[in-house]
Amino acid sequence: MMDVFSDTICTLGEGPLWHPERNAFFWFDILSNKLFCKAETETMWEFDENVSAAGWVDHDTLLIASQTALWRFDIPTGEQEFVAGLESDNETTRSNDGRADPQGGFWIGTMGHNAEPHAGAIYRYYRGELRKLFDKITVSNSICFAPDGSTAYFTDTRSRKVQRVALDADGWPKGKAEVFLDLWSENLNPDGSVVDAAGNLWNAQWGASRVAVYAPNGDFLRAIAVPASQSTCPAFGGPDLQTLLVTSAAKGLDEQQGGMTFVTDIGVTGQREYQVIL
Repeated sequence: MMDVFSDTICTLGEGPLWHPERNAFFWFDILSNKLFCKAETETMWEFDENVSAAGWVDHDTLLIASQTALWRFDIPTGEQEFVAGLESDNETTRSNDGRADPQGGFWIGTMGHNAEPHAGAIYRYYRGELRKLFDKITVSNSICFAPDGSTAYFTDTRSRKVQRVALDADGWPKGKAEVFLDLWSENLNPDGSVVDAAGNLWNAQWGASRVAVYAPNGDFLRAIAVPASQSTCPAFGGPDLQTLLVTSAAKGLDEQQGGMTFVTDIGVTGQREYQVIL
């Protein structure tokens, strides 16, 4: 059973990130426009619009995805510097799931504020260029990467299918994406995912109170119970990367621990979060 890591209630907790140089855990409440950090104490920053995901640039800097842009964020001061627009002329959409890739790029998905069908897309920011990779996505999620940098995973949660796509040496997709997991018959909704050091994919499943683990060939391995029904995204942290942290959402629920962030020692080693190269 998982323990409570933070009892702060998030309407839509998301974007968990263990910063390896600070030994600190960051996460977002997208709909409340907030970023949280917990090391010895818990800190919070508030923004003017939705914020959803981040990658670490250096000890004191994050790359943050907001509703309309990517920002360089200075952790000690809270100051922001504009990096690139993200569908800034589209009032329908906001950022959602995102993660740094092994090559130093940053993948970020968008979606409609009201999950409008096919309104979102998935982009990659790499060395000054923001390029659209996939479009016509309703709820972008599960962005994560195989340890050898050869494969990316992502999903449109509404499809209940997790896709995978091969990557070239610079981290750009090559060829077409293919179905890695088809969860439709199980009535499971894939939300955020992370890949461990052995290449297994850990997927938070919205509405199922769990994180499910799948082998690199797609076989189901096991599930970890989460004390909130709307688990949103897992992350590995701690000095040995054997701590599993999971965000959740309280939106639309009346349950005691919905929206809290949870933790457990898992005995499995995760990948160190990759550094974004700006």
